[in-house]
Amino acid sequence: MGAYYNIAMYKIIDKRILADNVNEYVIEAPLAAKNAAPGQFVILRVDEQGERVPFTIADYDTEKGTVTILVQTVGATTWQLSLKQAGDCVADFVGPLGNPTDLSRYGKVLLVGGGIGGAVIHPQAKLLHSLGKAPDVVLGARTKELLLYIDEMRRYSSELFAMTDDGSYGGKGFVTDKVAELIESRVYDAVLAVGPLPMMQAVCEVTRPVGLKTIVSMNSVMVDGTGMCGCCRVTVGGERKYACVDGPEFDGHKVDFAEAGLRQGFYREQEKEHYCRIRGEVK
Repeated sequence: MGAYYNIAMYKIIDKRILADNVNEYVIEAPLAAKNAAPGQFVILRVDEQGERVPFTIADYDTEKGTVTILVQTVGATTWQLSLKQAGDCVADFVGPLGNPTDLSRYGKVLLVGGGIGGAVIHPQAKLLHSLGKAPDVVLGARTKELLLYIDEMRRYSSELFAMTDDGSYGGKGFVTDKVAELIESRVYDAVLAVGPLPMMQAVCEVTRPVGLKTIVSMNSVMVDGTGMCGCCRVTVGGERKYACVDGPEFDGHKVDFAEAGLRQGFYREQEKEHYCRIRGEVK
């Protein structure tokens, strides 16, 4: 488990709208930036009465002392955060948490990002590029407008492949279509797939028959981020693991995706109701 720190400086330095309901925040957090590594996450509270919500570190700058996160507005807390602008502050910012994932020991890596999963594979691509091991990258989304970090990934990848469900950009189809094509014609030592659970599971089923090492990021429901609450339980290889301290990244061929999917949907109705209430859509 990575060390974590309660940051005294938590100003939003920059905010960028990347897609509909998807915002990028650059937050002043020098200690977190100094200790951050690809694969880790932070937990923040928008205000002193707010809930603790985890976000994967999308980038970090040790010189500027900033950490970048990507936030999709899907519930009450992320909606509150979406109202914040550059110059505003968040109440708490704790991190880095979780275990970093070191892909540098592999020769050739394939990174696969679905939707905002592109934010998670971004620091991996950046690090591998700096080590002279630029990865191949597959990015997928429903439409061209939802493809994230295309320019950044093009800069850090050996080759970039974009896939959209409707064919509005790159190839038409799912990321698994391109993954299947690539692993048939190229040799990879490992795959990192990050995105919605069904997407990660599908990628694992493509790579399983050829025994290709596949790592996935389990963004489970979390509360404390230190393994005490038990909310982020996930079964890996028949054993109970906690995404916040044992992960968040695991061997995808060993993850019980069916169980993870059920757990992810536990509070969906309550979240939807609270989201509507806080926006004044229901009384």
